[in-house]
Amino acid sequence: MTWLVSTSLRLRIAVLALSCLLIVYGIRTLRTTPLDVFPEFAPPLVEIQTEAPGISTEEVESMITMPLENALNGAPWKKIIRSKSVLGLSSIVLIFEDGTDLIRARQLVQERLENEASRLPSIAKKPVILSPLSSTSRAMKIGITSTKLSQMEMTELARWTIRPRLMAVRGVANVAIWGQRDRQFQVIIDPERLQAHEVTLGTIERAAAEAVTLEGGGFVDTPNQRLAVRQQVGIYDAEDLGNVKVDFRAGTPLRMRDVADVIESYPPPIGDAVIGVLGSERNEPGLLLIVEKQPWGNTLEVTHKVEAALDALRPGLKDLEIDSTIFRR
Repeated sequence: MTWLVSTSLRLRIAVLALSCLLIVYGIRTLRTTPLDVFPEFAPPLVEIQTEAPGISTEEVESMITMPLENALNGAPWKKIIRSKSVLGLSSIVLIFEDGTDLIRARQLVQERLENEASRLPSIAKKPVILSPLSSTSRAMKIGITSTKLSQMEMTELARWTIRPRLMAVRGVANVAIWGQRDRQFQVIIDPERLQAHEVTLGTIERAAAEAVTLEGGGFVDTPNQRLAVRQQVGIYDAEDLGNVKVDFRAGTPLRMRDVADVIESYPPPIGDAVIGVLGSERNEPGLLLIVEKQPWGNTLEVTHKVEAALDALRPGLKDLEIDSTIFRR
């Protein structure tokens, strides 16, 4: 200690210069220092989700979760495997040993999933490996409401305009939408009308599928070029689908609307979102966008860039009220 003090007094100019350099360096570094409530404390993990619409929890467990667990159980560096089965959804989480290269682990898990996915029931969708998330995951919650647009129209804007723009922000792993109402053309079958026209359910399903299926049209060769033949599906609304021919009766076409009700609606919702309107005490049904952050993302930077992206979108979304202050970590 005596040597340190005496040396510092003897080289006081150098010590002063070094202190000034450290202060300048600290100020410059402060602007880019990652800011978070908690450090990354979660171990390396991979989550796989598999959708199976319409089947019960017991069937999800026995036909999807268990086969996938058996296939993933011997994954290299695996420490713990956990699973959860609910109505129409299977979720499996693999926790790996500390220090495991997450990208390598994800690759090996993907290889095992590819082999097992082909053996799952046809009703099950392809298993999806979720994007890597930070320990606390959620960085922001964004509320969307409107007095002019329906929830289906808001969902279309959120899915095809807002979400893709936010997903392009560096550090954003996922943007989940709560309260969404996905637009569908629904064919509501009436058994009595089917029986009266002697039409089977399979005929209706086949006619509806063929009406919206896009196939290649081939090409036409001319002396100097090849022209592609483009096929256009002429189904733009529920009325178009209702005019689809199902069968012929004495030379007269039997149309979809004759044996079923064709409407534009959304599937049965499994959740809802109620948003508090800015500057008001009232709450309205709307959409809640959950912005989830990557483990290596800077929370402060991600928040600022997401808000900048929303500001850039606002001029084209004048019918929407967007509140990005509901939750900011």
